[in-house]
Amino acid sequence: MATIAERMSRRLLTIEPASTLGDASRQMVERNVGSVLVVEGERVVGILTERDILRAFAADAGTSAPLRSWMTHSPETCEPHETMEHAMTLMLHGGFRHLPVVEGDRLVGILSLRDVVGATSSDYAPRGV
Repeated sequence: MATIAERMSRRLLTIEPASTLGDASRQMVERNVGSVLVVEGERVVGILTERDILRAFAADAGTSAPLRSWMTHSPETCEPHETMEHAMTLMLHGGFRHLPVVEGDRLVGILSLRDVVGATSSDYAPRGV
C-alpha cells in the first residue's frame, strides 16, 4: 500500500485561531474543501470541518463567532512516511475525514478520506478498469 506522502495534498488551506467562523467558511467555499487547518506558525493547533460549522450553526453561533470556540483542538495527525492503512485506521476509529500530515511539529500536508478511498480502490480495481 502507498505511503501517506504519495497521496496527501500539499495545497493547504490554513487559518489563524483568532479568525472567525465566517472567515473560515468563506475560504472553505472558495477552495471547495471540507476543512481548514488552524495553525500558529507552521504548527497545527486545530482543524475546522464542515461538521464543526454545522454544530456552530445549530447552536446559533454567528459568522463573527471565534473560530477557536468551534474548531477541533489538537487534532490527530500522521506522518508522511506512514502507510495509507495506518491513516485509514486512524480515520475509521476516530470518526473523522481529514487528517493533518506533519513532520515533527511542522505541517506538510493533509489527507482526506477521499485520498484514502482512492488509494485503496485503485489497489483492488480489476485489471483493465
